[in-house]
Amino acid sequence: MALFTPSQSPAVVVKEIDATGGVPNVQTSTGAIVGNFRWGPVGQRVLISNEADLIDQFSTPDTTSTIDFHNASYFLRYSNSLQVVRGATSAAKNAHSTTFKTAGRGPGAVGYAVQAINNKNVFDANTSLDSDGHTFIGRFPGALGNGLRVSICPANSTAFDAWDYKANYDGAPGSSALDSNAGGTGTELHLAVIDNNGEFTGTKGTVLESYPYVSAASNSVLADGSTNFVKNVVNERSKYIYMVNFDSDYTANNAGTAMTPGTQKTYISGLTTHVHYDFDSGANSAALGTAEIATGHDLFEDEEAVEVDFLIAPGMSSRADQTTVTNDLVANAIARKDCIAVSSPARSDVVGVTNEATATTNIVATAATFTKSSYLVMDGNYIKVYDKFNDQFIEIPAASSVAGLMAETDRVAASWFSPAGTRRGQLLGVTAINYNPNKTRRDTLYKAGVNPVVNVAGSGVCLFGDKTLFNRPSAFDRINVRRLFLTLERAISQAAKNVMFEFNDEFTRAEFVNVIEPVLRDVRARRGITDFRIIADETVNTPAVVDRNEFIANIFIKPARSINYVTLNFVAVRTGVDFTEIVGTAGV
Repeated sequence: MALFTPSQSPAVVVKEIDATGGVPNVQTSTGAIVGNFRWGPVGQRVLISNEADLIDQFSTPDTTSTIDFHNASYFLRYSNSLQVVRGATSAAKNAHSTTFKTAGRGPGAVGYAVQAINNKNVFDANTSLDSDGHTFIGRFPGALGNGLRVSICPANSTAFDAWDYKANYDGAPGSSALDSNAGGTGTELHLAVIDNNGEFTGTKGTVLESYPYVSAASNSVLADGSTNFVKNVVNERSKYIYMVNFDSDYTANNAGTAMTPGTQKTYISGLTTHVHYDFDSGANSAALGTAEIATGHDLFEDEEAVEVDFLIAPGMSSRADQTTVTNDLVANAIARKDCIAVSSPARSDVVGVTNEATATTNIVATAATFTKSSYLVMDGNYIKVYDKFNDQFIEIPAASSVAGLMAETDRVAASWFSPAGTRRGQLLGVTAINYNPNKTRRDTLYKAGVNPVVNVAGSGVCLFGDKTLFNRPSAFDRINVRRLFLTLERAISQAAKNVMFEFNDEFTRAEFVNVIEPVLRDVRARRGITDFRIIADETVNTPAVVDRNEFIANIFIKPARSINYVTLNFVAVRTGVDFTEIVGTAGV
């Protein structure tokens, strides 16, 4: 291939520059939290974008779950990206139906012991539910499921005419043409999922889900080839229930069996009444302990599986428990090296403590038990907020709001700006704080690496510190510096993937530098760093490095520093003295 030769006469020169392998923009505003909720999958990550989404997935809180709910909700005041994991103790149980033989009749049997079906993976792997005698099971553990009802209308016009929920359907079920051709008669049924006591919607009897013209035949399909078997449809689509079996009235009418082409089989058209299935025996989780929270934290260990920026610790009652869950999170952050843990003191350190000197001593004592790391930010307070769902004021850890401030700072400025003070450190939706440390106590907290949360006259409740819990003088003892490096490391490491499997030669090294330099110049222009240097030449990529199939780039960065201490010198001068005679003298 001929080398490019500059034109020796006037000409248009066409060159192609591949910019597709540049440094990607990275998002740095995703939080992660583990909590106790009334509904929703247990032990799975769910990405939540706002409070309405949180309610849709995990329901409104009761008095036992309200603190964890508001921890999540308050982060979402600042960011639209939160990974939520619902934890649960062994006390959590799924509600389930008991068989009704006729419409309106009470349970034919009660007291079935149902194990917790935490999520669909557990349901799909369970092989014993068919023998438990249940027709339906609540989708998730929790007493909220006790308010569910499932109602079935069989393929019979008489049953449909008397059905309580017929207004939600355009006609009686019967036999679909596809099922008839496949050997089934009277296969269709309507199924409704109802909010029987109004706990889900606020209105008793609201139809939550409608499944019209689904089939009792196990091999029934629609015209597009997708399944129309009611059990499959419900288990794949419902947000509220699983279907395990048909009850004996239905199985006696061939429900759940396959159709045989060429042989007409009559299904449930002989049933002349609808059937209701009401749910009971669901139970809520007890308050989460350190073991359940740690299990939830495990879902955020793998940086390749899930991208998060803030690991938010819950507020535990005791110092020992707060230390356990916080240090567990910090270990995750240190291992991942792409996020930061955020924690508050133990609840007993602040809530209900009226003596501020005692509260200060408590907080410092708890900070001393936390892992000393630049990957941990500790605030020093609980905030009082209004719980509109239970008409009460509650106190929640400030950690979720502090993480939110960092996410909000990314949006309004950049990750390398401090999220503290009256400009970017105002906490939203705070009614009051019980602990408002004065200057002396703030000094004590700050010396211990704790960032005070204080009520600033005219500005509201603010984060008044930007330290990490790094315990020695370093650029990394500041939030803005730690977050600057997290942002750069994530972006540049992703860009570095483009050099993998290329030759470790001068061309590849120059290409890498040319991609990285503009990014660092941009950060410098946006005040994140004061200077930088990249070394990726043969001095670091020695023959020995090349032979090991490695590539090394040393990136030197001078981070910008935030102002923590302001000194104002007011100097009185004599009348008639020119200021130039004073400035620069006597330390001024």
